[in-house]
Amino acid sequence: MTPHDAFIDGLPKVELHVHIEGTLEPQMLWDKAVEQNLKLPFQSVDDIQRAYNFGNLQDFLDIYYQGMNVLRSERDFYDLTFAYLEKAHAQNVMHSEIFFDPQGHTSRGLAFETPLNGITQALADGREKLGISSGLIMCFLRHLDEADAFKTLNQALPYKAHILGVGLDSSELGHPPSKFERVFAAARDAEFRVVAHAGEEGPPDYVWEALDLLKIERLDHGNRSLEDPKLVERLVASGMGLTVCPLSNLKLCGVKDMREHPLRRMLDLGLKAGVNSDDPAYFGGYVNENYKAVTAALGLEPHHLVTLARNGIDASFIDDAEKKVLRDRLDLYATAH
Repeated sequence: MTPHDAFIDGLPKVELHVHIEGTLEPQMLWDKAVEQNLKLPFQSVDDIQRAYNFGNLQDFLDIYYQGMNVLRSERDFYDLTFAYLEKAHAQNVMHSEIFFDPQGHTSRGLAFETPLNGITQALADGREKLGISSGLIMCFLRHLDEADAFKTLNQALPYKAHILGVGLDSSELGHPPSKFERVFAAARDAEFRVVAHAGEEGPPDYVWEALDLLKIERLDHGNRSLEDPKLVERLVASGMGLTVCPLSNLKLCGVKDMREHPLRRMLDLGLKAGVNSDDPAYFGGYVNENYKAVTAALGLEPHHLVTLARNGIDASFIDDAEKKVLRDRLDLYATAH
């Protein structure tokens, strides 16, 4: 608990880095498995919760892909997405740009349309019933090859109206952004917005590649950028948004102690960092829990929190008129509190 918890609860905010498959709570995983008569390597919901304990990114990904097996129908993806939106709404998230991993589903024999239809219907209902605006970003799995990424991009083209952009996620080490340079060029030609995970476990060189070769518009994670002063200079000068995920960094041992988290240093250096939840079901909290954890550990004050929220709005892919509406809401809240 910090003196600023109530301020965080009411703070209008956006979320730009959340994997919808990573919002699969243990109870939903269990219920879907029972409903579909699927055998799980767990005896109870508590067993699943205990398994959500990782030593590194790969440990997490192993169970993450295993959990996807219970997502089989449009209804499953709808339920998953709407449950996330309800949690986000309760935490005063005004806008969310959500990642999904189609290759994690088509590789299991699902049609590309199955996750897409379920997710987009939930996003439409979220706008209508909860007032949350949203966008959907399709990520390429970097441990798979370029050909598979191209195949996925081609599958997405007929559904361009429902997919805001493309990203790059999964196992970072050994899979530099340069592996996907041609795919990202094709995605940009098709007028998708482009983002990429880089500098989470990978070195600053991966961030340079994401900037220079993939020509990203937003950097997901980016923590290790701080190891390279010239890279920091460039990120500050360009106003590049960084989607930072504190609880994820702690849970995956990117930082050993939240008091060592680089977020405050990022702000001090002038980087446009925002707070996000990444895979909240697996990492112990949604966006407010991330704000609270890093506030308590780093001694953040309300003005830092407002800056983080504003950075998120600025880095979002909504148009300038919508950004102004969200900034005005944030400013009104900050002034009132």
